[in-house]
Amino acid sequence: MKVKLDRYEREIEKHADKSVPVSKEERKRIEALIEKSRNERKTRNINIRISEQDLHSLRVRSSKEGIPYQTLIASILHKYLNERLVDEQSVIKAVKLLQGRKK
Repeated sequence: MKVKLDRYEREIEKHADKSVPVSKEERKRIEALIEKSRNERKTRNINIRISEQDLHSLRVRSSKEGIPYQTLIASILHKYLNERLVDEQSVIKAVKLLQGRKK
């Protein structure tokens, strides 16, 4: 019986001869990275109380961004927790300070 492969599977077969064996330690490290990635992508539903005005603003902003508002909330929280959420006023202040040092 011949099995029809999808495009992804055909790509794997096309490059199968280029595979490189790895040590047990390296395999464990790779598997740990894959598992960590899977765990990081797991999501969980929560309930949160938020003001009507904030929810309205989130929905308006998410519409402008072209993403669902819950995705926007999750993105904001993720950036905040990873210290990548940037306050625009702080950036402007820092740029002005740096520009003043150049003179």
